[in-house]
Amino acid sequence: MAADAQSQQWYLSAMKADEMWKEGTGKGVKVAVIDTGVNPSTLSLKGQVLTDDVPKDLGYKATDDFDGHGTSMAELIAGTGVGGTLKGLAPDAKIVPYRVALEGLSEEEKKKAPHLAAIIRAIADSDVKIINMSFGGKEDFPEVREAVKYAHGKGKLMFAATGNDAMETRFTGYPAAYPYVVGVAASDESGAVGKFSQHGNYVDLAAPGLDIPTWCDKTFRSYCTGEGTSMASAIASASAALVWSAHPDWTANQVLASLIDTAGRDWARDDPSTYLGYGLIRPRKVLEKNDFDPGPADTDPLARENVRGVVDESGNPVAASTSPSPGPSKGTETADGGDQGDRASAAASDKNTSGNTTLWVVLGAAAAALVIGGGAFAVIRSRRSA
Repeated sequence: MAADAQSQQWYLSAMKADEMWKEGTGKGVKVAVIDTGVNPSTLSLKGQVLTDDVPKDLGYKATDDFDGHGTSMAELIAGTGVGGTLKGLAPDAKIVPYRVALEGLSEEEKKKAPHLAAIIRAIADSDVKIINMSFGGKEDFPEVREAVKYAHGKGKLMFAATGNDAMETRFTGYPAAYPYVVGVAASDESGAVGKFSQHGNYVDLAAPGLDIPTWCDKTFRSYCTGEGTSMASAIASASAALVWSAHPDWTANQVLASLIDTAGRDWARDDPSTYLGYGLIRPRKVLEKNDFDPGPADTDPLARENVRGVVDESGNPVAASTSPSPGPSKGTETADGGDQGDRASAAASDKNTSGNTTLWVVLGAAAAALVIGGGAFAVIRSRRSA
């Protein structure tokens, strides 16, 4: 039930949210949630969703969530927590909703839904600062790739789920693998990456993602606990909103650089993990230091990855499946032929993903306690190729 949801948000205490909110709450930061739609009428989201900010031609049923997933992501980012409902990590941020065609939507509705590339370009031309994309698929759409590049040029910070099917298959997931998009993996309360969480050199950060409460379904009657990289992406987006609200003059590059520099890890900063990227996101480490140096405003902290592109564990470029049409991402679960041999040596969570499989990323994204530091990551790092 709704009254039980907030008590299950273990990561709020683990991340010391009460202390962070003294420095930043997300106020003044708009986060675009591109998903299954966002219901602005839930108790947690009343007054939090800016429907008037959505262009008329791209707002098709943006407030009609056909699955419950998009509303859950919005609440994890900016929910008020009223009445024991979900409390967003950035409770004073505002949500700008967009609905795209994902699995679970009827064919008729898919045809009416706006294209992802058009949505990203529209957001790029707005005053939204952060774009959250808790979905994905195997296809690299050229027009979406170009739209992402355009949004980066406009100073937007983009986060996406890396995928939940690592136990069954391995493949490169988009939009997480696009240059300039921060791919977010899911970890549990102990700091271990979820066994389901996809891995590769497109994983940039990890965030809380197991045992996370979200809406059970589109009826919005009760919350259920689940896990997945969806929730991890949302929590990473909220973390960025906290930092940006505390430092409104910083650029997207500086906000991301600060999160990368303070991420929990016990490996070299310049040798990221294929499972957890640069480590576990810890916005508190940025907020607690008023004179934190975020680095140059115009330097991309992911420049090496963005220039090089996605590679396999031998350092060879990964050829993505491409389509001439940008179309909506349909969340197809497919493999890139990778071997999971080295996955068994990772200290991964035993928990299964949520039973909701309508989206490629399912209902999920959880992570490790930010107070842990890097110790738990020693045996799960698996280096990326230099």
